[in-house]
Amino acid sequence: MATKKTTPSWNDVKTKLADCDRAGLLALVQDMYADSKDNQAFLHTRFGRGGDVLKPYKSAIERWLWPDLFKQQDTSVAKAKKAISDYKKAIGLPEDLAELMVFFCERAAGFCDAVALQDEAYFDALVRMFEQAAKQVRSLPAGRHEVFGARLVSACQHCRDLGYGVYDEVRDILAEHGFET
Repeated sequence: MATKKTTPSWNDVKTKLADCDRAGLLALVQDMYADSKDNQAFLHTRFGRGGDVLKPYKSAIERWLWPDLFKQQDTSVAKAKKAISDYKKAIGLPEDLAELMVFFCERAAGFCDAVALQDEAYFDALVRMFEQAAKQVRSLPAGRHEVFGARLVSACQHCRDLGYGVYDEVRDILAEHGFET
């Protein structure tokens, strides 16, 4: 009877890591750091190194939500959202999450307005992010949510001429969370 081959799991890796000494673990992390810009961003964020820890995440959001059309770049909402998810895994400070979510809304709404984009899936993602951003902003301490709220209201104005009822949905979301448009 043939044995069933399984995919390695975190428990398998964790068992092997338990056998490593400090020097072995440091060498492993160093190899992972050298292997990938994403790993570098994760470690810089986790340990608060490298100045503006949000910069690589904002750069990714910018690239995927407002591509250079002259270079034939395309959009990818999934890759822009992944930047927020990656930051959340690295450290996930509430105010920084709000910053990334609001930045996502600003860039996506601005791009749609600037190029007269008519993409229903892109619009759906934008509306969903406005909802998430509004919730995240409302969870911030008093005084901080006003600043982010004003930015969300400003981003909402870029949605005025978009199709598919985007402006009405975004305006309703903001009103529901106490932001006046």
